[in-house]
This record gives sequence, C-alpha cells and structure tokens, in this order.
Amino acid sequence: MRFEMYRDSAGEWRWRLRARNGEVIADSGEGYKRREDCEHGIELVRQSAEAKFVDMTTQIA
Repeated sequence: MRFEMYRDSAGEWRWRLRARNGEVIADSGEGYKRREDCEHGIELVRQSAEAKFVDMTTQIA
C-alpha cells in the first residue's frame, strides 16, 4: 500500500491511500491549506493501526 499526497483543483493538499491493486481505499475527505497539515493527517492514519476495533452491530441502539 502507499499514501499519495497531491493538490486538488482548488490548490488544497489532499492524501489518498492505495491498496496494492491500485484501488483507493481511503482518502483525506477534506483539503488542507498547508502541506504540513496534510502530512499530519497521513501520520494519524498510519498510527491508527493501534486503534481498537469495535463492532457497532453488537451495540444496543
């Protein structure tokens, strides 16, 4: 997998995560004015591997 960082048509920074088969499996969902903020967003996703999994279908509504 790889992260790709790019500028959108509005000139804002965005990222996307591509699987090995080339499919986009995640993206920033928002544009960032500063490159550093986009890089920080990527780092947060990279660290999310430590996040616990919660199956919300087992939760009472």
